[in-house]
Amino acid sequence: MAQRAARKIISSSLFGLAALCSHASGADAKAPQAVTAIARSAGGVAINTAAGTLTIEPWTERIVRVRFHTDPAWAGTYNPAVIARPAAVQWSVAETADTYTLSTAALKVRVNKANATIAFLGADGKVVLDEFASTPRGMAGGASGPVSQAFGLRGDEFIYGLGQHQTGRLDNRHLGVRLQQANTDVAVPMLTSSRGYGILWNNPAVTEVDVAIPQKANQLVFRSEAGGGIDYDFIMGPELDTVIAGYRWLTGTAPMMPRWTWGLWQSKERYKTQDELLSVAARHRAMGVPFDAVVQDWQYWEPGAWGSHAFDPKRFPDPAGMVKSLHDQHVHSIISVWMRFDPGLDNLKELERAGALYPKLYTNVYPAGFGRWYDAYSPAGRDIYWRQIMRKLGTLGFDGWWLDGSETELGGDWGQLREVMTAAGPGAQVYNASPLLHTTAVHDGSMRDIPNKRAFILTRSAYAGQQRNAAITWSGDTVGNWDIFARQIPAGLNFSLSGIPYWSADIGGFFGGSPRDPKYAELFTRWYQFGVFNPMFRVHGTGEGKEIWQFSDKTQQTLLAYDKLRYRLLPYIYATSWDVTNAHGSMMRALAMDFRTDHAALGIQDQYMFGKALLVNPVVQPGAKVRTVYLPGQESWYDFWSGQRLAAGQVVAAKADIDTIPLYVRAGSVLPLGPVKQYADEKSAEPTELRVYPGRNGGFDWYDDAGDGYGYKQGEYATVQMRWDDAGHTLTLSAREGQYPGMPATQAFKLVCAAGQAGATQTKSITYAGQALSIALPDCVAPPLP
Repeated sequence: MAQRAARKIISSSLFGLAALCSHASGADAKAPQAVTAIARSAGGVAINTAAGTLTIEPWTERIVRVRFHTDPAWAGTYNPAVIARPAAVQWSVAETADTYTLSTAALKVRVNKANATIAFLGADGKVVLDEFASTPRGMAGGASGPVSQAFGLRGDEFIYGLGQHQTGRLDNRHLGVRLQQANTDVAVPMLTSSRGYGILWNNPAVTEVDVAIPQKANQLVFRSEAGGGIDYDFIMGPELDTVIAGYRWLTGTAPMMPRWTWGLWQSKERYKTQDELLSVAARHRAMGVPFDAVVQDWQYWEPGAWGSHAFDPKRFPDPAGMVKSLHDQHVHSIISVWMRFDPGLDNLKELERAGALYPKLYTNVYPAGFGRWYDAYSPAGRDIYWRQIMRKLGTLGFDGWWLDGSETELGGDWGQLREVMTAAGPGAQVYNASPLLHTTAVHDGSMRDIPNKRAFILTRSAYAGQQRNAAITWSGDTVGNWDIFARQIPAGLNFSLSGIPYWSADIGGFFGGSPRDPKYAELFTRWYQFGVFNPMFRVHGTGEGKEIWQFSDKTQQTLLAYDKLRYRLLPYIYATSWDVTNAHGSMMRALAMDFRTDHAALGIQDQYMFGKALLVNPVVQPGAKVRTVYLPGQESWYDFWSGQRLAAGQVVAAKADIDTIPLYVRAGSVLPLGPVKQYADEKSAEPTELRVYPGRNGGFDWYDDAGDGYGYKQGEYATVQMRWDDAGHTLTLSAREGQYPGMPATQAFKLVCAAGQAGATQTKSITYAGQALSIALPDCVAPPLP
């Protein structure tokens, strides 16, 4: 009671625009960052210290923005990632003799008066994260100098995210992670923790993130090369889906991709002629291999015409006819475009007149002619760049854009961008944000000028916020070996844990081997199996082509079986993509996203959830016949292949011969498996199988729309809630909500109980016409656990 009486409550509903309370008590007030005053405004609190001003602003109940600076005019770092504005939030400030505490309904931010350090607490008052007390933050050199921020870590904490890196590690503890864009390394300054919070570091300068490295074993330290102050958002979970949703609220929603995006992509460095490209599409169709897209890689232009966006007429005599021929076969195509321009081109001259080129720099990668790169930080440059693409390529009917070298590849030393002046300021201060601005140019232009098609971008780099640009990032020019393959799994999972949902890797590695080599064929098969459970399913590489017919008959059979499985999974994948757009979900999910309280699952880096039903366990060792699999959580699991039910919380030896990737389904799942189609939008009268996995209540949310275009943004889509009542052995389909052009009046379903040998043959066929249905499956009972 005495402690309560000592508090003074400063309520947001009682104070005006500012309130000032000075405090200077004894020795503590003489500390460099001891609190000397607190001022409140409608947006938050400003806390003065001898070293600078600390501001804390609630943006939602779960998000606070924190800044520290010495210049009263400083409003924050250059930050094109965050596009949200503060929401209306109820908050209050309480004071004790030692602290101020800002509280919302979901979190508390406690400031120590003696040293102005911050602790972030849950609504229950338990500390989730706090600043490192002795050296919480540092600044040097004003706007151009480095800044640092240190937090204290707990011993049982796992740190994820920070983009995509080839460390081979999911947990970033004991690592120094360098955030600097480069081929195979993607800098996204978003961190997530198993303790249920996230930090979005609002500084695009090259940044070192030390995560409990040996010299600083209990610290998390951000050190950026430049910045006028410290600027970050703290996002409270506790579930990581909630953290990711907060990040996307700040930086933008991931839009729907077209349905064909989720089919098989065939690519190569490079198809050299129009006839070669068309022959690849035609052979897939002739062989009956399900397939949706073929990619035209670089150097389709004449020598010396890099950046012209024009085809070499000798090798590609009719590009428009080529694209039309592909479309006539229900094949889509994207084309490679770069930020680089050869000297003398009209496109380069147009950008130069607008002042939208970087200086002429020497490059040791593309030395001929000393190519130039456009300035993506320039609004005029972005507009001109897109219009040039649209004039030359957009009118041909291509379905999307491959933005290669999007980390602003100024030759072999990407760090040269730090030495130039960009339209947004010195390159050293804005460095990492370039991919976001570059994809923005193409995404926004495509939406405006090609409104009947959903924008689509494949890109080699990313920055915070890039999910809003309909971009899939791939892991760069990897080498096709077992070690690099294994590293792709945690690389992709950390990328997803950084808040950007769509990622892929070149199946087989970019620098791959020969399909005629049995050892490479084994690696390729395992990578292909992994690719089925990636957001993007794409074969690519240099050297020999890796089309399915390049492999032995036996390997072809295995690849074709997994290609067909991918197409059967399309209803599940498409609905999951809607969850990404509608609810800020994630498709490729580290185990911490669904099993955060299962400590044994938190560090596992070669297993993950694909959507919320499937546990994927890639095989990353040559010659494997079995692999160990940990079954996380508390609810039981089913082997996808055999239907065997298994208890959670155990390690099992899973069958893993060359034809099998271990795959498990959560009890309670309703897994839709469509018919095998030759392309994603092919019409079929065959039923979609609804596999019910008994053992607990659960279900699936069905989603469908026209498959392309932006009608879904105007509500042109349909949803059906499918719910499994385990005690009542009943599957209920809700009344269909919504409609879209071309929606079929009825949908054929085949219900299958997937409960092992006892229920493998239990099926029931129904025709769903949009009205609510309840279907009894009285014999669909979970078998006893072994």
